[in-house]
Amino acid sequence: MSDLTKEVIEEAMKGYTEPHLGRDLVSTKLIKAIEIEGDQVKVKVTLGFPAQGVCHAIAAILREHIEAVPGVSAAKVDVDWEIKAHSVQKSLKPIGQVKNIIAVASGKGGVGKSTTAVNLALALAAEGGQVGILDADIYGPSQPRMLGITGKPESKDGNSLEPMTSHGLQAMSIGFLIDEETPMIWRGPMVTQALEQLLNDTNWGELDYLVIDLPPGTGDTQLTLAQKVPVSGAIIVTTPQDIALLDARKGLKMFQKVEVPVLGIVENMSIHICSKCGHEEHIFGQGGGASMSEQYGVQLLGSLPLDIHIREEADSGKPTVVAQPESRISEIYREIARKTAAKLSLQAKDYAAKFPRIVIENN
Repeated sequence: MSDLTKEVIEEAMKGYTEPHLGRDLVSTKLIKAIEIEGDQVKVKVTLGFPAQGVCHAIAAILREHIEAVPGVSAAKVDVDWEIKAHSVQKSLKPIGQVKNIIAVASGKGGVGKSTTAVNLALALAAEGGQVGILDADIYGPSQPRMLGITGKPESKDGNSLEPMTSHGLQAMSIGFLIDEETPMIWRGPMVTQALEQLLNDTNWGELDYLVIDLPPGTGDTQLTLAQKVPVSGAIIVTTPQDIALLDARKGLKMFQKVEVPVLGIVENMSIHICSKCGHEEHIFGQGGGASMSEQYGVQLLGSLPLDIHIREEADSGKPTVVAQPESRISEIYREIARKTAAKLSLQAKDYAAKFPRIVIENN
């Protein structure tokens, strides 16, 4: 029997490229322990992103690679995850109990940004993260309806608010504080002040991720978020339609200018499947999200169909990820969540390699 070493086992595991990271687990330093006892091998893997839906599959693939090494009779692979706070904009510090803030934005309205944001938050939670959502659309808050939350938040000290909860998420929205039909006739400074108060005056519990559902466009609210809120990364939601893509590019460039990393693009309403005959049609165009991601060097996180159930379930207060957790659409949302969190964890490692002192100080 050949002598087994950690280096031999590591070399075998380098043959597996983890699809969400796009890299092997050895070079990304996610292999935390290798134990060799005779012809038995035990490996401990700690991912930097929640992966409840794929951890067993990752373990099985690694086990196959290890057991293919001459001299190995059996391998045991344990996969879990640990989510850390990642770097944010210069001069800003993370908020209290919140490790990472992810902004979900769009250049224009009507592309399904809020529905994407709430399902992304629920998918991150389903994958094993502690997650909250902040509805930053002051003029048109929709998260209270989508989460099925009624009533007003408590204030134990008279100065701060307790987040509302639904489907395992912590949530805050101006919609919890006003009547649903009351219009917000506010100028820009009042809106940005309200956003800051909702974020900073909420007693968030320990969160791995806080998803912020931004209003559409590139105005005061988005600029305030970029300048005053410690955002770890942003996601751009678009449809394949040329007009939507034109505005989505503006949103992407805005985040790039203010040094907020764009984690990827989500293409919504990418295809319509007839519920009667099954005919598939690209009614809003085809391939727009993919070409945009290629043009700007950002990842296409996923494409979602135009499906009546997504709308119905969001309107009913039980978004698709919780209404139909085993459905194909829920799996797409969970895959988007895994890719988003993986990109964020990898981004931190790349940043650490380039600026090791800065990251050590921030973390």
